[in-house]
Amino acid sequence: MDNNQFPVHGAGMGLRRALMGPLSSVSTEQVDFMEVAPENWINVGGRFGKQFRQYTERFPFLCHGLSLSIGSPAPLDFDLLAQIKQFITEHQIRCYSEHLSYCSDSGHLYDLMPIPFTEEAVHYTADRIRQVQDFLGQRIAIENVSYYAAPQQEMAEIDFINAVLKESDCDFLLDINNIYVNSVNHRYDAEQFLQQLPGHRVAYVHMAGHYVEAEDLLVDTHGADIIDPVWALLGKAYALFGVMPTLLERDFNLPPVDELLAEVAQIKTVQAEYSFVTANNAIGA
Repeated sequence: MDNNQFPVHGAGMGLRRALMGPLSSVSTEQVDFMEVAPENWINVGGRFGKQFRQYTERFPFLCHGLSLSIGSPAPLDFDLLAQIKQFITEHQIRCYSEHLSYCSDSGHLYDLMPIPFTEEAVHYTADRIRQVQDFLGQRIAIENVSYYAAPQQEMAEIDFINAVLKESDCDFLLDINNIYVNSVNHRYDAEQFLQQLPGHRVAYVHMAGHYVEAEDLLVDTHGADIIDPVWALLGKAYALFGVMPTLLERDFNLPPVDELLAEVAQIKTVQAEYSFVTANNAIGA
């Protein structure tokens, strides 16, 4: 995916309902794009519906699903997908993404569970992604997730991700913090992992904070500031794949808006630094 094919550009942030008022005066120079979970906004009317429409008319929007449960043994929820398809059209959503995980079977688990890293799961998950893309009439992006156990593991995480992306021929939502969290929890080299990912498939990037449960156990929470090693890993991603649109995820423990905007500004600073390096390298080539 080259720069002309990215659905958005620059640095963005997730729009949460608690931020609707505080972000009302934010300009498109401060935040280039926004992202929401479609499940939180489908069929929302009244005051919140009007406020949301004001945002989607001002900013480019992406949607990041919570409950499609792409790896679940349960049938795909085509009623939900029909609502998402309408939502995408209604608000001119630039990209729809979901997690490479599952969150339901006979009921909703309210958490992201790891898909077994097996050949069978590759084929099963890729087929379901293709079904979703066919139904929506567009490519979707699948995100690498944090996980805390690897049941029935037959292959490495990186091989599983790459196999699913290749077989389904979908785009990739690159979550930098999830790579860092997993690298600590499962004791692998985060940079080496990053180098093996298909940069040409990246639609956009997620950046977030996490909780330190123990020295060897990090929990992906989206409820803390981004730490320096994760910022450094973002720089490595830009060095490998070029500057990509990057979004700040913050779901709870929300600080004052100025602090959120400072992290978005830091993303812009890293993007500018690597754009400058890329341009100079091109001139010197």
